Amino acid sequence: MFQILPDRCTLIVKKEILYYFTIGMVTWLSGFIFIDRKNRDPTIKIMSEAADTMLRLWIFPEGTRSYSSTILPFKTGAFHLAVKAQVPIIPVVMSCYLPFFNTKLNKFTTGMTIQILPPIKTEGLSPSDVPELTDRVRETMISTFHELSGRFGYLK
Repeated sequence: MFQILPDRCTLIVKKEILYYFTIGMVTWLSGFIFIDRKNRDPTIKIMSEAADTMLRLWIFPEGTRSYSSTILPFKTGAFHLAVKAQVPIIPVVMSCYLPFFNTKLNKFTTGMTIQILPPIKTEGLSPSDVPELTDRVRETMISTFHELSGRFGYLK
């Protein structure tokens, strides 16, 4: 993923990442934005400040990793952020990663495919448009996810 990040882009990640010694240090030094998913008010404040300065943000809208061959429901914070800043959403879809990491052997095996979809405009949208926008982006991503994962035999 880091090879395809655009310039001046950072990720929003859960604060627990800080406690994974090496990974935590790398993410902190890389300028990632940490949020407490259990404490809504500070998270909204941090994301609102990010919208005001609007770096390029990489957000995982599922909020957590899915251990199944599907995309979980999206949280709406990222979409509220994009609408507030009136910036496009650029969906990035990764094929199913289950074959990518063999949990029994605890090692990486095959590769995975990443596809960047066309930007989705948010100009002129308001907070009331966020639920429809979230659903539209998710459906587009699910369709691409199934296409990518099925093409490479990841989904049965």
